[in-house]
Amino acid sequence: MTSATDSPDQLCINTIRTLAMDAVQAANSGHPGTPMALAPVAYCLWNRLLRFDPADPIWPNRDRFVLSAGHASMLLYSLLHLCGVKAVNSEYEQLGQPSVTLDDIKRFRQLESKCPGHPEYRWTSGIETTTGPLGQGVATSVGMAMAERWMASYFNRPDFEMFAYDVYALCGDGCLMEGVSAEAASLAGHLKLANLCWIYDNNKITIEGHTNWAFTEDVATRFIAYGWNVTRVGDANDLDMLDRAFSTFRKETDRPTLIIVDSHIAYGAPNKQDTHAAHGEPLGEEEIRLTKRNYGWPEDAKFLVPDEVPVHFQKGIGVRGSELRKAWMARFTEYQAQYPELADHLYKMQHRQLPEGWDKDLPVFPPDQKGMAGREASAKVLNAVAINVPWVLGGAADLAPSTKTRLTFEGAGDFTSDNPSGRNVHFGVREHAMGAILNGLSLSKVRPYGSGFLIFSDYARPAIRLSSLMEIPVLHVFTHDSIGVGEDGPTHQPIEQVPSLRAIPGLIVLRPGDANEIMEAWKVIMQLPHEPVVLILSRQAMPTLDRTKYAAASGVAKGAYILADASDGRPDVLLMATGSEVSLCVQAHEQLMEQGVKSRVVSMPSWELFEQQSEDYKQSVIPDNVTARVSVELASTFGWGKYVGTQGQAIGMESFGASAPLKELAKKFGFTVDHVVAKAKSQIAQAQG
Repeated sequence: MTSATDSPDQLCINTIRTLAMDAVQAANSGHPGTPMALAPVAYCLWNRLLRFDPADPIWPNRDRFVLSAGHASMLLYSLLHLCGVKAVNSEYEQLGQPSVTLDDIKRFRQLESKCPGHPEYRWTSGIETTTGPLGQGVATSVGMAMAERWMASYFNRPDFEMFAYDVYALCGDGCLMEGVSAEAASLAGHLKLANLCWIYDNNKITIEGHTNWAFTEDVATRFIAYGWNVTRVGDANDLDMLDRAFSTFRKETDRPTLIIVDSHIAYGAPNKQDTHAAHGEPLGEEEIRLTKRNYGWPEDAKFLVPDEVPVHFQKGIGVRGSELRKAWMARFTEYQAQYPELADHLYKMQHRQLPEGWDKDLPVFPPDQKGMAGREASAKVLNAVAINVPWVLGGAADLAPSTKTRLTFEGAGDFTSDNPSGRNVHFGVREHAMGAILNGLSLSKVRPYGSGFLIFSDYARPAIRLSSLMEIPVLHVFTHDSIGVGEDGPTHQPIEQVPSLRAIPGLIVLRPGDANEIMEAWKVIMQLPHEPVVLILSRQAMPTLDRTKYAAASGVAKGAYILADASDGRPDVLLMATGSEVSLCVQAHEQLMEQGVKSRVVSMPSWELFEQQSEDYKQSVIPDNVTARVSVELASTFGWGKYVGTQGQAIGMESFGASAPLKELAKKFGFTVDHVVAKAKSQIAQAQG
């Protein structure tokens, strides 16, 4: 191999390689192979091409780089350190200190280091998305590319190109084996996202061994079939060939690009054959010495960064990025003068703020015993919100007519390859990719939503989990929320989905109980800057409660509230419910009141929001001294024990559902007024024992 001193390029490349080797060895954990093999690719992209300013890693028109092969994290950490990327806090204040210090690299995979095992958004500045589960990064990059297309169509004006960035994602065999990448690649090709470039590390190695054991398809032909432009670099070390490949991508105007890069995981010892160890384990001190000798590197030096290396990066990406950002900022100042409303929208969108008067047209629903389906009420609120917040966009996994998530106001339009200004996105039957694409859209600062049936949340769960880990405000609208699906039967009737979503840390689950609770839920959702939300809605009609008789629906903001109470405020039994079962408890409450039994109805649309309230408030709603408690939810009872206590009664599903009309199912599984009343009386008797 070329000596490390032959050129500044090679010196930088070998610095990236040796930092990766040393960090993995010091941690005694990690993957050195891919960072070493792809160091030339990453160097070429970052220092010669990427439009990114290390001094301002959140500059809106920067190119995005996604390391989808997240196990190769040391590749990215080395770049962030050598490029001198600065840290930025969540309030968008430039903090000035390095995003990744050499000490962070020395503490790779250790507690509190900015270099965790896989890249984490919000933890390390310069990381565009959290990657780890293979395929998530490339799928998320599709959302970033879609966001650029939409933002360019909305904000750009003659002589004011505010958005024109490209998105690069580096992936490996594992990413391309995962189904989510196939879903996302298919949609990207359909949408002709020419601003998207995936770089495929074709090293023919996975954790178990050679890819021939499980992955022998013709990847190039597959992507050509998706509608991608495909080019190949036969040697990952050939910088000129890499330059040509990236230039081919930049010239492409009608297709996303896949660059297949042939690389080899190989080290100093000429007879080393243990590719598994090379890929996923530290090399060992002896192998590191041999490899460094091969690079012309001081064999015993650890974490060596020659003085020339940061200087060379500064002359490349540093100067280029700074000039581009300063020109953009100057252009934005002129843009503010010429297009003040658009400039205000751009600023607010980038800072996750809402425009003035965003909630001025939210509907209020009159009392109606017949009521309406949760999905119908949500459709009215969604359209009222979206017309006043222009960067709200989204769609469904081929279910918009059922989930009622289509934007219907004039000018909403459909997001297509020919009309990227459209705000109705058609994801196709691709729940998993939809979730990841929503993450990419949100990371680009638009406010996205995606929808489907609640049962299919299982297909989207990995992406939902990552939105929570990243603390980004993605909205998932799930309808057909229970055995209320009826005749479709147990394959389509969600049972365990609600409690399993509640188990995801940081995710807000909202299951409102009538049309006005749905409106209030939307008010909560839109004002959350960092929390993803699952909004769970019914297919069947729910009575719209008379709020002159019962408490105001604004209680939704606190997660749970007293909807109806005993006349003296001292109930003998608590009736707790979410969603369509709230009205069931209200009916039971009225019947109990006629019989002289004092009850309280607690609507609990969001456990997570309720748990954020003060202890005094929580006690005022669910007091410890009332032990007679009944919960009612058309889902698994898992988790309700926290609220009903060890002696309470949870009415819910203990099995899968059945195929039958809803009325028959409600009777079969105990979701009737008479059953709730009976359980309430039983609880009172037990408490008075």
